[in-house]
Amino acid sequence: MASILTLVFIAFSSLMLISATPIPTYDAVLEKKAATHHGKGTWFHPGMGNCGNYNTDNDPIVAIGLDLYKQNGGNNCGQWVSITSNDKHAYGIIWDSCPGCNNNDLDMSPTLFQKFGPLDKGVLDIKWEFQPRGWSP
Repeated sequence: MASILTLVFIAFSSLMLISATPIPTYDAVLEKKAATHHGKGTWFHPGMGNCGNYNTDNDPIVAIGLDLYKQNGGNNCGQWVSITSNDKHAYGIIWDSCPGCNNNDLDMSPTLFQKFGPLDKGVLDIKWEFQPRGWSP
């Protein structure tokens, strides 16, 4: 009888340990990607973005590459990024995807792009990083 009780106790304890082990959420996986991306920065006129928000040229909007957007299931919507170009720094918030961008490129609203250079420049060399979910400048 004692051995059955011991087996039941061990089984119950094992189940409790398994259920108490935290399972990493998708956001936790995304936030661990603290890599610096090196790519091209372009600009566009925002409107209704892929994330479902309507934005204007005056909002600091960023569109990430469509493949990256799909890879992350759109979970980067509303996440801020830190951008550096031409020895200048600014933050933008992801509210759209960019079909013509690769995973290291960003398409920016005019107001954000102009923090790094004039619109007639068209394309900038940039480096950028995701900021932690829930963070804002």
